[in-house]
Amino acid sequence: MNFSQDWDQRYRANTHLSIWPWSDLVSYVMRYARPQSSDFRVLELGCGAGANIPFFNKLGVQYYAIEGSPHIVEQLQTTYPDLHSRIVAGDFTLDLPFDGTFDLVVDRSALTFNTTTAIQQSLGQVYAKLKPGGAFIGIDWYSTQAAEYQRGEPTEDPYTRTHYTEGPFAHTGRVHFSDKPHLLNLFHQFEITILEHKLLQREIPQDGFSLATWNLVAKKAL
Repeated sequence: MNFSQDWDQRYRANTHLSIWPWSDLVSYVMRYARPQSSDFRVLELGCGAGANIPFFNKLGVQYYAIEGSPHIVEQLQTTYPDLHSRIVAGDFTLDLPFDGTFDLVVDRSALTFNTTTAIQQSLGQVYAKLKPGGAFIGIDWYSTQAAEYQRGEPTEDPYTRTHYTEGPFAHTGRVHFSDKPHLLNLFHQFEITILEHKLLQREIPQDGFSLATWNLVAKKAL
């Protein structure tokens, strides 16, 4: 089990319940995947509280999700009874328990709470589950240029940090950060067609807040 139980505890405590679709994910899906058919199959890794479900429902695609927290999955199955069998609890770094292949796999910063080894395992399974020409869209993968990279304690590999007691990663278990060479290595099976680095620096108030993340589109060859 690579999934951090800290996340299940956060969902049970109602301290991480994002419910609005992530704007970058919406933009990337519409720019680079453009679902146009009810047969279009989407798999979300780590759907959390289901922020992106209304967006995919609106598109009329076939939506599937795997999430590590049994607590939040039970809530989502109640909220979306028509998706009951398509939203499952499980560790997406170990298994993707769905039949068939997918046109699109999306991840908004879920894989980034794992070690390099776990991410490599998961991306191998994603590649196997994608249709030829299918795409993986990753949003808000944390960058080594983020201030939090220097604040965490090293763990299993140079790109993974842990033991955050304050700030945005407090009590979230392991957090993974990437630079460009590392991403190219992680996605060596894919063709990365889009890779964008975002830098955010807060000027007012001057509290030292900064954020650096990657967005990417990686495709499986036809």
